[in-house]
Amino acid sequence: MKRALAHASICVAFGMLAVASPAIAGDPEAGKYTAQTCLGCHGIPGNTNVYPTYHTPKLGGQNAEYIIDAMEAYRAGDREHALMQAQARSLTDEQIRDIAAFFANAERR
Repeated sequence: MKRALAHASICVAFGMLAVASPAIAGDPEAGKYTAQTCLGCHGIPGNTNVYPTYHTPKLGGQNAEYIIDAMEAYRAGDREHALMQAQARSLTDEQIRDIAAFFANAERR
């Protein structure tokens, strides 16, 4: 009886987790197309921003959830960078998930 109750509790907990967490899986193939604009900055080894000068991070192999969170923060204006805010505002939620899936599956260099 205790074993059945424990099993049922685990199933309920996982079910609640699945309902509570948004689906972040995107389509890396669609993301490859949509991310072409991103690669202009984030795919060039050693690329830096002109002003202020700072290293532009490469995104290959980055965690998809991190990319989604960052893009949502740019879109909401909670993360500052005028170009990234404009880019994020031009994308749908699905496109952001696709881009995140593409970069998460891309080779880190």
